[in-house]
Amino acid sequence: MAKRITAIVSQGQSQNPVKRQLEEDVVTALVFEPGIDVIVIPHLYDLRSDATGMLALQGVKGNMIVLSWLYERAARWILDRNSVSGLIGKSLIQSEADDDDDESAEDTVDRVANARPVPERLIYCLDLRCDDSATTYIEEVKRIAAENSAEVVPLMDWISGDPKPEQLDRYLHSTAAQESLATSPASATTREATDSVSESAPDAERHLTSPEQRRWYPVIDFSRCTNCMECIDFCLFGVYGVDQTDTILVEQPDNCRKGCPACSRVCPENAIIFPQHKTPAIAGAQIEAGSLKIDLSKLFGAPETDESAAQAASRERDEQLVMAGRSPVASKPSPATPQVAELPEAKDHLDDLLDELDELDL
Repeated sequence: MAKRITAIVSQGQSQNPVKRQLEEDVVTALVFEPGIDVIVIPHLYDLRSDATGMLALQGVKGNMIVLSWLYERAARWILDRNSVSGLIGKSLIQSEADDDDDESAEDTVDRVANARPVPERLIYCLDLRCDDSATTYIEEVKRIAAENSAEVVPLMDWISGDPKPEQLDRYLHSTAAQESLATSPASATTREATDSVSESAPDAERHLTSPEQRRWYPVIDFSRCTNCMECIDFCLFGVYGVDQTDTILVEQPDNCRKGCPACSRVCPENAIIFPQHKTPAIAGAQIEAGSLKIDLSKLFGAPETDESAAQAASRERDEQLVMAGRSPVASKPSPATPQVAELPEAKDHLDDLLDELDELDL
């Protein structure tokens, strides 16, 4: 029996008719594709962990394709923070803001993701902002579904232990008996009934689109995070915490001040994502900070002044503290630079020659 795959369409936050039409065209086309179950949910970033849409995603155990109005990296780690994780499925659709250059040097830094188990399933994340045509996404989902159904597992991998020769022979030659049984009229009737139920099942297309309140909170990319705790030391709104293994987490996401990305600017690994921020590097574009040869403060949206990224982060944090009725963090005065008495410069050989030239009576 062909493996089924689930396609999740995450609707945009706005009621833009062009975006709504694109979503509708994609859903309408995929519903009639065999082997594909379609789920329509509100905007992925706005879903709470106990929302119906998120519970539906947590119930999907196999491979899935997530189509959203978010960068691939942002969508993936939003899913991860809600216990929906898996291996990275490669898509042919790439955002223009993503860095296509592969890392030439092996990453020797200890990342948090290296110590976390990942389920043996694939999650594909497609950014609906990459193309205006619904056909692009429909064809890509169909390609992934075909690739998913054609997945081959070596037969011998299913055998564990040390079988006897007669058991192994019976196992390997059971295909002919199964094919003979499959061609019987009774089996054909059963198979047709099963396929009919599968194709017309109520969960082949589910709309879980109750309106959700817009949210603003940080999302941690644990494939970059080194658990340095810079964010929890910098943020004064109680957004961050640690789990039982002393690993950083977003503990109180709704404590975050709307529009404030300050903690993302101070993260040395660019591991903190604000999916709705206007700057691609903060919103989750696949940009490797180590490969950039431009001013990172400009990349992260710092004003066109001499203000550094750290200074911009401190300013943004203080602005939010004042708006919340709290006192800004007192800036530490820079220590006075001691004045050093100027020492007479030692003359070199050239100075001596010039002095001798001046003394000549010409």
